[in-house]
Amino acid sequence: MLASYIPILIFIVIAMSLPVVGLGVGRLLRPYLPHETKLMPYECGVDPEGDARGRFSVRFYIIAILFVIFDVETIFLFPWAILYNQFPLFLFIEMMVFLGILIVGYFYVWKKGALEWV
Repeated sequence: MLASYIPILIFIVIAMSLPVVGLGVGRLLRPYLPHETKLMPYECGVDPEGDARGRFSVRFYIIAILFVIFDVETIFLFPWAILYNQFPLFLFIEMMVFLGILIVGYFYVWKKGALEWV
């Protein structure tokens, strides 16, 4: 019974050791020449101002999450557009319900002030 698990065990060992061996070989082969300029954070060719680990406002993250949510929601419009000719009335009503929920969510977020940057 345990003999049937040997290929799985071999696969796990190879899968765990491959990244470690690759990183180890890369560390041995690459040149290591640290320099102050190389260790500086890169900011589009401009000399950095202040610490690279600066603090961001929570509003920045809220707007970023809201953008991702509303952006992902619009992806659901593509299958609807492709299948629209097969079930025109049903898909139209279904998409209007979906867009209605999306618009209600958008107005809720807007009224809560989450889209205000400052």
